[in-house]
Amino acid sequence: MNTLITVAPTGAESAKVDVPALPVTLDELIETAKACEKAGAAMIHVHIRGADTEPTLDLGRLNDTVGALRAETSLVVQLSTGGAVTDPYEDRIRVLDAEPDSCSLTCGTVNFGEDVFMNPWPFMVDLYQLTQEREVVPEFELFDLGHVASLNRLLDKFGLPYGGQIHCDLVMGVPGGMPGTADALVTAVNALPAGASWSATGIGRTSMPVALAALAKGGHLRVGMEDTLTFAKGQPVRDNAQLVERAAQLAVIAGRPAMAPADARTLLKTKDRR
Repeated sequence: MNTLITVAPTGAESAKVDVPALPVTLDELIETAKACEKAGAAMIHVHIRGADTEPTLDLGRLNDTVGALRAETSLVVQLSTGGAVTDPYEDRIRVLDAEPDSCSLTCGTVNFGEDVFMNPWPFMVDLYQLTQEREVVPEFELFDLGHVASLNRLLDKFGLPYGGQIHCDLVMGVPGGMPGTADALVTAVNALPAGASWSATGIGRTSMPVALAALAKGGHLRVGMEDTLTFAKGQPVRDNAQLVERAAQLAVIAGRPAMAPADARTLLKTKDRR
């Protein structure tokens, strides 16, 4: 199978004043999305910013963003339900009102640097059942091995996601989560549900070892300035397309070149909302 490359271009942690290349306006995000699609990305994991460049879950802006991405690209549009660590649960669930193709669903609480990213079980259940009802494909975000256990518990209690394909993303190297190592990746992957597809994200300096381990283990890749701001030692990331280009080159070397958005839709079994 070819490699699904997801780009996570913005995130909620970095400030525009510190990272001028970070896409924070809708125009910047669309230009980034088009460049990343050309470079090999098939899915975009979206956080948005307000007029003040700070993270927001404003539903009007989310609707505009989803519409513009669908009009200007063929990418699978995945909205983050994580938001920023300070966002209330009701705002995070309301993200589904923007009718994305996919959304993130984090399978547990995790220490996140000096903060705590809260994902208690009742919130997970409410969000999961709403994805089933709204026919949105969840991507299960797994920051630790305990999150894999919670994913299995969720599936046992509430059945398969919309479309029937379980797709996960291992988020590795977050201070407080599982380390970004090949050993940790193999352990987590071996605990995933049978038949699950998965990608892996290495935060910061773990991005390369995680990418190489993921390709060796048969997984997919997520890259982007949400997670990585340094391309090499002493070399800031130029833009998101630079990270996608490198991931695509690695995928070619692994004998599994980047898949097209249409193939990503087939893999993930997303509903066609275009």
